[in-house]
Amino acid sequence: MAILRSEDVEFEGVLNAAKLMAVSARTAPKARGMDAISTLILTGDEKDRIADEMEKIYEERKSYIFKRDAENLRKSPVVLLIGVRGREPKGLDCGACGFSCDELRRMEKKLKFTFPGPNCIKYVLDLGIAIGSAVKTASLLNVDNRVMYTIGAAAKRLNLMDADIIIGIPLSATGKSIYFDRPRPAKAE
Repeated sequence: MAILRSEDVEFEGVLNAAKLMAVSARTAPKARGMDAISTLILTGDEKDRIADEMEKIYEERKSYIFKRDAENLRKSPVVLLIGVRGREPKGLDCGACGFSCDELRRMEKKLKFTFPGPNCIKYVLDLGIAIGSAVKTASLLNVDNRVMYTIGAAAKRLNLMDADIIIGIPLSATGKSIYFDRPRPAKAE
């Protein structure tokens, strides 16, 4: 009979949960049935490369959340990235982005802050629904997780995915969730 150590079993369980979360993101409903969602799962050194980039962003912006979230990511064995390409409009002329679809299509997309924009709001909503579906799957599997913009910002800077907007979801299985009761800065930076 094989002996399976808890840390190995837990890592495999968290990795399998990430795979099922990616499936949930893929099958989540999309506006007009047009799918521009992509996913990527990272572990080990590749995952830690994102944490390194988050620390660089912290140094540049002095935004404490990047440093705090980088520490969380380093403690997480797996991270799921969910991204969306949202530059081309879905053709609904809803105006939620502030423009008509024809105007949005003609606009030059710029990287002014973290993500290039403007983006079609329908694709951004699709991203939110995909994230919700993924974290629901994690919850059903009792895998701790937290949705983090900061991970996505670093992943975008590293050009890890063909996506305009990326969100990261670190995963872990510990006796107490590492994503809550996190330290706060002594003063706002």
